Amino acid sequence: MTLERLVQHITVKQIYGKPDINIEGIDSDSRNIKDKYLFIAVKGTSVDGHEFIDKAIEQGATAIVCESLPQKISDKVVYIQTNDSAEALGRLASAWYGKPSKELTLVGVTGTNGKTTTATLLYELFRLFGEKVGLLSTVCNYIDTLAIPATHTTPDPLSLHKLLREMVDAGCTYAFMEVSSHSAHQKRIAGLDFDGAIFTNLTRDHLDYHKTVDAYLKAKKMFFDDLKKEAFALVNLDDKSGLVMLQNTRAQKHTYSLRTLADFKGRIIESRLDGTTLELNGREVEVQFVGKFNAYNLLAVYGAACLLGKDVEDILVKMSLLVPVAGRFQTLHAPEKYTAIIDYAHTPDALNNVLGSIKEVIGDKGHIITVVGAGGNRDKGKRPLMAQEAVNASDKVILTSDNPRFEEPGDILNDMLAGLDSIQRKKVLSIADRREAIRTATQFAQPGDVILIAGKGHEDYQEIKGVKHHFDDKEEVEKIFRGEM
Repeated sequence: MTLERLVQHITVKQIYGKPDINIEGIDSDSRNIKDKYLFIAVKGTSVDGHEFIDKAIEQGATAIVCESLPQKISDKVVYIQTNDSAEALGRLASAWYGKPSKELTLVGVTGTNGKTTTATLLYELFRLFGEKVGLLSTVCNYIDTLAIPATHTTPDPLSLHKLLREMVDAGCTYAFMEVSSHSAHQKRIAGLDFDGAIFTNLTRDHLDYHKTVDAYLKAKKMFFDDLKKEAFALVNLDDKSGLVMLQNTRAQKHTYSLRTLADFKGRIIESRLDGTTLELNGREVEVQFVGKFNAYNLLAVYGAACLLGKDVEDILVKMSLLVPVAGRFQTLHAPEKYTAIIDYAHTPDALNNVLGSIKEVIGDKGHIITVVGAGGNRDKGKRPLMAQEAVNASDKVILTSDNPRFEEPGDILNDMLAGLDSIQRKKVLSIADRREAIRTATQFAQPGDVILIAGKGHEDYQEIKGVKHHFDDKEEVEKIFRGEM
């Protein structure tokens, strides 16, 4: 592809050199640059790509996209100056791969909690309709049935558009993806042609990056502000930020709710540990999911499927066949007649939702034992809040290690304990070894009790001092059930 054709897709301040050259590859990582490549210098959160322009040229780059020109200009290289390299990267990646998102019906899901479940269930639902579908999620990416390991909630622009091109080439007609606040703020979703957007909720998270809840909200709102007028914007009306997302969007506005009148209105008729009876816009459906938070996720799925033109009765029939996403309220039943639930809940609100759902189902018929930690090198302010939520809704709490990363597990546990008074601490144990914490919880459990193991969900590792060690909460529980521990 010629450079001249490529740069038509971005906003150009000025060009130094003649753009009538052929480009054989594009990248924003100077280490990947080869002969006749275009290098896009992006200012990242920790590294500024402008510092690697010379290295990219040494490796063969014949064109550079940048916000500020280097002091030394090579007459063998074409320089394209733009106001926003991050935005340009997304648009160039889209153009390089032939604008694959325009060939798909692409729907993005954003929110603090529920992104993975909602996006994955839409993927599974549309596959039940016989469609070829793509999925981009925290747990795993899929090109129809082909699984591609996920490294980020939302991939970098080049990887993202490459995956979408592979989806198109594989015959996919729909794609569903999680849209993280980081990706919106960093413009990783630039160049994507969304046909729909879903907002689940907004609570405290990622403040280590965004610093304030308001900045976090604005990052998510950017996604809705940039939608085209032909797209749909579907938001949770029961969340106070739902209507905020719709303020400046050009898209067609739609709402869903469990509490008030909305375009898609839901009601929980009955909750059990093996499922829920829901009413969706006046029609009943039995689903294999538990809890109010899952009712919201399913309501979003129902609304999106309706907006994408699927028949209502067909949607309900196929929703009854859907099963929970790995690590999201994943229920395991012990031979001793207690239940263990594996859930990814890693924010105070998510923990509150899961524990509230368990309490709704078991009432006074059993005790709740919660195993929970908090991640290292992340928002420290939520640690005492996590402990408070666990203690307030549980009969017994075991604080343990999550992904300590480069922090000491004991320091993280102390931060969590700092949120508890002397009375609350009486029902808390601190066991840094996560395997031992899970084993101890099962020793406490009696018939009818529920153990919630929160924070890691689908993850099959623990990150300690920069190394990922294999560890899977579900595997640990199953070993105990088999008497192997």
